[in-house]
Amino acid sequence: MKEKVCVLTSGGIESAALLCLYAKQNCIVYPLYVRHGFRWERAELYWLKKLLGSLKRSSIRPLTVLDAPLGPVLKKHWSIGGGKVPSEDSDDASVYLPGRNLLLISLANTFCAVKKIRRIALGTLGTNPFSDGTAAFFHMLEKTLGRERRETIKIERPFGNLSKTEAMKRAPETPFPLTFSCINPRGFSHCGKCNKCAERKKAERGHT
Repeated sequence: MKEKVCVLTSGGIESAALLCLYAKQNCIVYPLYVRHGFRWERAELYWLKKLLGSLKRSSIRPLTVLDAPLGPVLKKHWSIGGGKVPSEDSDDASVYLPGRNLLLISLANTFCAVKKIRRIALGTLGTNPFSDGTAAFFHMLEKTLGRERRETIKIERPFGNLSKTEAMKRAPETPFPLTFSCINPRGFSHCGKCNKCAERKKAERGHT
């Protein structure tokens, strides 16, 4: 019997590679997108739907979008539109989003409880500089969720010790041109000047 896994996906390089990685395994994959009202989400969802449409894998279920607006809380934060977006010259710490992984995992857990899914996967990299991207953080969450649901819950991070370029090499069949990684898009296009665009360009150079 195939196991179910919920894959938190944004349509970026890591989560796209993650979808393809799990689709090759003996899994039923449930892609989940959490919409908070960030300035890049319209473009992100546009490309994510294109990506999923191109995969055409029977093991991948239709995309679920959960709405959890953060505008009232982050109304003056750059991610919502209230400040300067971190540029290509900024360090990675500048793109910190308060409560990001805690919110994503909590919402995914609610979705999974209804669907009877005990595995949650996300594309966190080994180069993630934030405290909510560490193995210790996710281990703590596993124990908390398991206690709440009274069953074993797994938070899986196959790229947890890898760089973005290394993650790309783990799933070379991924249609990377259909991924989107930008925090200040121009319509549905990459701005080419933000922190995430710079990170993407660096990874692509290493992958070629």
